[in-house]
Amino acid sequence: MRFLRRLPAVVAAAVLALTGLSAVPAHAGESAAAAAGPNFKAPYPCGQRWTYSHHSAEVRRALDFVRADGGTTAGTPVLASAAGTATRHYQAGGAGNYIVIDHGGGWRTYYFHLAAYSVASGEYVGQGRQIGTTGSTGNSSGAHIHYEQLYNGVGQNIVINGSGLSYPGSYHQAYLTSDNGCGGTGTPFNTWGSGVNVRADARLSAPVVTTLGGPTAVRVLCQKQGDTVNAEGYTNNWWSKLRDQNGFISNIYIDHPDARLPGVPLC
Repeated sequence: MRFLRRLPAVVAAAVLALTGLSAVPAHAGESAAAAAGPNFKAPYPCGQRWTYSHHSAEVRRALDFVRADGGTTAGTPVLASAAGTATRHYQAGGAGNYIVIDHGGGWRTYYFHLAAYSVASGEYVGQGRQIGTTGSTGNSSGAHIHYEQLYNGVGQNIVINGSGLSYPGSYHQAYLTSDNGCGGTGTPFNTWGSGVNVRADARLSAPVVTTLGGPTAVRVLCQKQGDTVNAEGYTNNWWSKLRDQNGFISNIYIDHPDARLPGVPLC
């Protein structure tokens, strides 16, 4: 699936005028500056796997992200990839609802085509804070996160966790699993049952990371929908990401009456 946003020259000029930024791509001479930037993380929740691509029509060194782990792209939280001050913007013919985060030191990140905002304009946000939800507003033909990193107004080749990403021309050539927001302490719960498999993802076919021998005290970082599991007369398609086991278990095996755990964010 490929989303094309072929902006005519007049619209591209309007976007540049609105943002006050250059369309000049990153150059090798800026690598030293890039090395001094924040430790950017993926702009979507912990544990999610997305694919990404770059389209030649983009005015800067953007990458577009869509989910590749079985989850729905539309409505997924968009997270701040580093801490900074967020401002809200709208551009009907191009970026739609979008947020710019000023990280200081000349660094900014851009998040286009949001379905909705989750923070106030001018609000300081920490890394991993939800700033909006993924959508398709503006000049877009499908839900995705258009993401940019800029230094002193110039688009940079995108770096996540200190490593530069590739720039494939279409989706499903490259993938990135997020660790944004994984560093939290998690919400405490207890499991029940014996021989409960912890899997690498919320799928029954995902590799087994470890097995819980019996009831275990766990810390749940986040939860998401996945394969439906049936056990002991219960049915549930919600799964929990466990902090210490670094994997997912069906919420059926969390000792709580609700299928979706209260107070636990979405992955």
